[in-house]
Amino acid sequence: MSQRAFVYTELQISVPFADAPWREVNQSLLQQPGLVNKTWLAGLGNNSLGGIYTFASAELAKQFVTGYFSAEAKKFGVAHTTRVFDASVVEEASRQMRSPFFP
Repeated sequence: MSQRAFVYTELQISVPFADAPWREVNQSLLQQPGLVNKTWLAGLGNNSLGGIYTFASAELAKQFVTGYFSAEAKKFGVAHTTRVFDASVVEEASRQMRSPFFP
């Protein structure tokens, strides 16, 4: 396995967060291989939904975005934006900024 990775996702959808099925989605996400954590995002003013995820490896993050996440977006019938980031190259800079992802 390689270094940890961060994933950014956003669904091109307009749903108030209170109406989103986040409880059900969370249960499904907890089953995803290599998922360390997720921080939900709710678009200010546009009600888009997304998140920032931490994965144990870049390989598992890539599997998530090409498999599970793409299928979830398809269920909602919406386009999505997804990016995978290398967590190791930003560690020093993030620690300096007191990032909770690098205790």
